Amino acid sequence: MKKSLTPEMAYPKIRHYCGYSERCHYEVREKLFSFGLFKKDVEILLSRLIEEGYLNEERFAILFAGGHFRQRQWGRTRIIYALRQKKVSEQNIRRALKEIEEDAYLAVLRKLALAKWNSLKTEQYINREAKTTAYLLQKGYERPLIQQVLAGIRTEKSS
Repeated sequence: MKKSLTPEMAYPKIRHYCGYSERCHYEVREKLFSFGLFKKDVEILLSRLIEEGYLNEERFAILFAGGHFRQRQWGRTRIIYALRQKKVSEQNIRRALKEIEEDAYLAVLRKLALAKWNSLKTEQYINREAKTTAYLLQKGYERPLIQQVLAGIRTEKSS
C-alpha cells in the first residue's frame, strides 16, 4: 500500500506541482487526494495555495483557452467542453473566452477551412463541404460561423 503524506510533507510537493504549470482547482484537489490526505487537509492546503498565488483558476482558464486556441487551433466549443471537464466555473470560462480576439478567431477558422477544403479537391462538392464542416465541428468551431466561412470560400472559388 502507498504511504500517505502528512500535510506538511505534501505542501512543498503540491507547491512545486502548481509552480511548474498552471493548474485548475480540480487537478490540484485530485493530486492532494492521491497523496492520501483527508478532505479537511486538502481544503486547508488549497486555501493556502490560493492565498499565496500558486493557484488561480481564472488565470488557469485564460492561459488554457489562449494556449489551446493558438497552439491546437481549437474552437470555443471544444475549449468550453475541456474547461468544464476540469470543473472550471462558468464565470471563469466566459472570462477566458473573452481573451480570444474575434478577428484572430475568424482568421484561424478561415485558414483551417481553406486548408481542409483544398485538401479535398478530388471529392464531390457535397462531400467536400460535409467533410470540411465535420472537421471544423470536431475542432470546436460553431456551425453558423463554419457555414459563413464556407459560403465565402464557395463564392471565392466560383468567381
